[in-house]
Amino acid sequence: MTALRFVLGDQLTRTIPTLSDLDPEADTVLMVEVAEETTYVPHHKQKIAFVLSAMRHFADDLRAEGIQVDYVRLDDPDNTGSFTGELERAARRHLPDRIVVTEPGEARVMDAVDGWFSRFNIPVEVRPDDRFYCSREAFADWARGRRSYRMEAFYRVMRERTGLLIQGGEPEGGRWNFDAENRKPWPADEAPPQRLRFDPDATTRSVMDLVSRRFAGHFGEIEDFGWGVTRAQALESLDAFATGCLPSFGDYQDAMLAGAPFLYHATLSPYINAGLLTAREVVDRALAEHEAGRVPLNAIEGFVRQILGWREFVRGVYWLHMPAYKTSNALGAERALPSLYWTGETPMNCMHQAIEDTRHQAYAHHINRLMITGNFALLAGIRPAEIEEWYLCVYADAYEWVELPNVHGMATFADGGLMSSKPYAAGGAYIDRMSNYCTTCAYSPKIKTGPRACPFNYLYWAFLIRNAPHLENNHRMTMPYRTLSKWDARRKGEIVAQADRFLDSLPTGYA
Repeated sequence: MTALRFVLGDQLTRTIPTLSDLDPEADTVLMVEVAEETTYVPHHKQKIAFVLSAMRHFADDLRAEGIQVDYVRLDDPDNTGSFTGELERAARRHLPDRIVVTEPGEARVMDAVDGWFSRFNIPVEVRPDDRFYCSREAFADWARGRRSYRMEAFYRVMRERTGLLIQGGEPEGGRWNFDAENRKPWPADEAPPQRLRFDPDATTRSVMDLVSRRFAGHFGEIEDFGWGVTRAQALESLDAFATGCLPSFGDYQDAMLAGAPFLYHATLSPYINAGLLTAREVVDRALAEHEAGRVPLNAIEGFVRQILGWREFVRGVYWLHMPAYKTSNALGAERALPSLYWTGETPMNCMHQAIEDTRHQAYAHHINRLMITGNFALLAGIRPAEIEEWYLCVYADAYEWVELPNVHGMATFADGGLMSSKPYAAGGAYIDRMSNYCTTCAYSPKIKTGPRACPFNYLYWAFLIRNAPHLENNHRMTMPYRTLSKWDARRKGEIVAQADRFLDSLPTGYA
């Protein structure tokens, strides 16, 4: 029996279930670059280049093993532009007895897969993706009967289930979470660490040229490309992080520094989400450094929490609640996305820095995403679908299953608290404390209103005023609403008016 084994662009893992029982004598691996995947949102040029180059290198590695690979390039004149169209052409070429694929990561692709059997009249075997610690079914079992979900509760269950950072049945160090020890600002006199980047090889250069020609209007600077695109480079990046950055990651994981998008962050998410690394091997490598005494507990726990906790948690939420999940808008946010998200042109230095880093690297670490660009979207009342599409466009590690819950539930509170107990809203003081952005900003975080006030300050209070019907009874919002209760109507009206003037002055649309 012959099998056509379809490997998607985020399944670049040699042990992916699609390939587990491959017969090199009879089977063919199909890999395709299709226009539909590059344009369903206008992805960052580096995201497209990263995925296409990684796919081409992965195909070369399979061929080196003696595996037959049918590879369709984006600029093939016969390319239909879709997964379904290319699978149909390949089925005619190879006449397989069955098609084998691992379940895709995104719901829109799963919808296409569901229609393949009736379209082709060939058995289609869809295998579970075993690269996650928690299956979709196991998450559904955990979530059953819960009206809302909290990552911390899920994380504890996963720690107990896996035994990670557990000693004698108890959490190592006596606590489940060391987040309180992970909030140091960057020291003023310390230079950021040098981070491993890779010079593009001939394959990557060819892809970059293709992207420059075909996607010239997409966001991002392609010439700054420095991502690894092979399994070997991904492993090198993992080793560099584990030995050089992880020891200090815990202390400074929430810090932000102008012109330094990486600091001690792993920058491994593009490799994990595309399949060049697996979550388990990344966690195991980090734990080995901790067990050898080279990584403190607050660093290893904070790192494990991001992978075993948040990454698994958001995937579970995504698959349990799609497709309805993405349509909710609990706070009724309806403003259009400001153009500054594309241009970076704003006197707000924090927003400028976060967007410029994203333009040049297709990357920003989680605090920049949550507490700068996400916080602004929340306070400004930007329509959830628009800010979610922006995040999906601009980051090299963005796939809908991980991006959507993080933005919809965590950054914008659009799900009304399904996965967060309160909105992640903050004024300028937080940004000033955790970064050096404010020192050269046109606005002051110490001024609350008026032309020189940090917009985050009055946007924060205007957000609370507008959303009081939704939030004032939230027990975690008691303190700010207690403060608001002391303000008279005139003061509240002035705050809202200044916020409206500022937001109404912002151009909108892709620029």
